[in-house]
Amino acid sequence: MKAKIAGLVILLLVVVLAVGYTLLGKSRETVEIAGYVGGEKIGLLEDEEVQRLLQRKYHLEMDYSRAGSIEMVTEDHTGMDFLFPSSQTALEIYEAQYGNPVKSEIVLNTPIVLYARTAVADALLAEGIAWEEEGVCYVDMQKLAACIEEGTPWSEIGLPELYGNVTVSTTDPTKSNSGNMFAGLLANTLCGGTADEDSLGAILPRLQTIFRNLGYMESSSSDLFDQFLKTGIGAKPMVAGYENQLLEFAAEEPDTWEQVKGDIRILYPSPTVWSSHVFIALDEAGTAGIDALMDEEVQEMAWNRHGFRTGVDGLASGTEQFGVDGVAGQVTRVMNMPDADTMERIIEALE
Repeated sequence: MKAKIAGLVILLLVVVLAVGYTLLGKSRETVEIAGYVGGEKIGLLEDEEVQRLLQRKYHLEMDYSRAGSIEMVTEDHTGMDFLFPSSQTALEIYEAQYGNPVKSEIVLNTPIVLYARTAVADALLAEGIAWEEEGVCYVDMQKLAACIEEGTPWSEIGLPELYGNVTVSTTDPTKSNSGNMFAGLLANTLCGGTADEDSLGAILPRLQTIFRNLGYMESSSSDLFDQFLKTGIGAKPMVAGYENQLLEFAAEEPDTWEQVKGDIRILYPSPTVWSSHVFIALDEAGTAGIDALMDEEVQEMAWNRHGFRTGVDGLASGTEQFGVDGVAGQVTRVMNMPDADTMERIIEALE
């Protein structure tokens, strides 16, 4: 009798443990969320250490497709749990069309910068269009915009080997955030402050002329940066992009960076604008992405391995690990982007 009771007790315990294990396993199953992401963040999301951390601590996998920041918030995103554009302007455009999302939060920051071949940077310095301060190179946006608008030949600033006029290659501002932000920065520069509805009438024709002269524009910031690295000074002497792109490249490809670093300079527009990468949760499932990406360990990897500034006030917690000269310890020469209504009018004018 006692043996039968003991056997029943053991069987009951096995059943309870099995049910508990099943329930626990279900509660800890990995959840997959899907969304659109700006190309410059793919490196972070494909980082195996980041992926392992998201699975271990948050039981989360992120399935994503690359899309331009403006495209992702204006085109169909049925079935998506999140959008991950590269600016608050994109969020404002989304809110104007669809209302407030379930949740949104800025999780990464990086300033808009210019990348130039060393010969180009030296010419800008010699002409007084750029200057150096504590090892960091800054570009006077008023002077650079004047050169672009007036069609100043490269030869006139000491670069006779370059064909055509002074220009900055950028992405399509109607699709991609870096091009959109550079358009906003140029609009601010042309009106001598933050562009708004009152100043647009005077500056839009000028802005259209500048972008018309740029010719073909990539739709992705990562594609443009890749082309800058792979083609010589004659193809893309100077491009607009994100600061984190070069830092991430140097961290991920140290051997290649060692070979090319003597011919590439990072220049900070004065003033510049912040690219604030905002995670937009479209449903409750998407909110898990915010919690995971705001994890302290993920934030540390975002800076140390991928160059996104996550510290207070854009203060970099050391830049030596990248092996990139001329990185600003703190980005202080910053102005606000035009508001969403103004940027929408700029986008329409440049389509």
